Amino acid sequence: MHTASARSSATPEIDLTIGAVLAGRLVQPLFQPIVDLATRAVVGVEALARGPAGTVLEFPDRLFAAARLAGRLGELDMLCSERALECAVAAPAPPPLLFVNAEPAALNQPLSPRLIELVQNGLPFREVLEFTERSLPAVPGSMMRIAGQAQTWGNSLALDDVGVDPMSLALLPVLEPEVIKLDMSLIRDPHTEHTRAVCAIVRSEARRTGAVVIAEGIETEEDLVTARQLGAVWGQGWLFGRPVRLDQIDPDRYDTAAVHTLRTPRPGFHQPAGTPYQTAERHAVATAVTPEGITLALARLRDTAATQNTAIVVASVPRDRPEITVSLQELADEARSVILLDSPEDELTAVVLGPGEGYALCTRGLRLVTLDDLPPVAAVTRILLNQLA
Repeated sequence: MHTASARSSATPEIDLTIGAVLAGRLVQPLFQPIVDLATRAVVGVEALARGPAGTVLEFPDRLFAAARLAGRLGELDMLCSERALECAVAAPAPPPLLFVNAEPAALNQPLSPRLIELVQNGLPFREVLEFTERSLPAVPGSMMRIAGQAQTWGNSLALDDVGVDPMSLALLPVLEPEVIKLDMSLIRDPHTEHTRAVCAIVRSEARRTGAVVIAEGIETEEDLVTARQLGAVWGQGWLFGRPVRLDQIDPDRYDTAAVHTLRTPRPGFHQPAGTPYQTAERHAVATAVTPEGITLALARLRDTAATQNTAIVVASVPRDRPEITVSLQELADEARSVILLDSPEDELTAVVLGPGEGYALCTRGLRLVTLDDLPPVAAVTRILLNQLA
């Protein structure tokens, strides 16, 4: 999470353009500790971007706003990732884990040669790539591509800011990250119905997948107690340290075994082979396609979408199935986000995902499979989203 720090009135601001920052590689990251809430040992650090000190672009709010205005947000985000890795690699005592943010605007572009060089040369730590909530609905295909590459390189994934937008919970089982980061707003209002619902889903997902839960924004001892009550085992915030240069963090605080807490990378998990129907058939018994069966399955899809005001619909429809298109349009009217794809096969697939809930309809020829178990529904969705990559 790119976090602004307090401005110093003693330092005059110098005018500087975003073009000059990019050309001169003038990003200097700071690093905030992430700690084990039980021991307070530092398990990793999060890289937070800063522009040149003393300039109008020193702080991330102005830095990223200037890049967005200039249409160069992707370039800036790539440079921030490069500089974070460069500084951590050069450190006398590298951290066990390095958390690096990925803006949605950067996911639609190829990785830079410099970034690939840094990763392929071998990192003395495990990188954790943080996707923001905005990434999931904005660029789902690119998200799957980058997630797959990170796993192939032996790195990990985190979903950041969980709790700000409930729609991200719908795609949580599709991404299935190693780390789930609870937004600081949940710590501030731990007793609301929204917080309880979010944390219940996160705890369930963490139990199912082995994901580590991090709480952000821990500023007091009371916040620490709340974070643990909400299910977090790691945390970050001013209670444990503000963003500083990496050489200002005492390496004796590092828990070098923290890397083994995270699930082992799974190359190919985010880019599975096969078709949606083939995947569905591995998890449920196929039946003969009948008008009644299709009608009932579509009704179940609509009901699932109607009960979730944050539902996401992903569908892939053959061009020769116009009678289904009308029903899917009715389904789409119930959803908050809709992704429609052309089917490259003689397959019809429709998925509805809501927070902690999912349902899928898959047909091929005269065979029908329906799924209401979330993990296989998520597996079918991964195949569909890879068509967007």
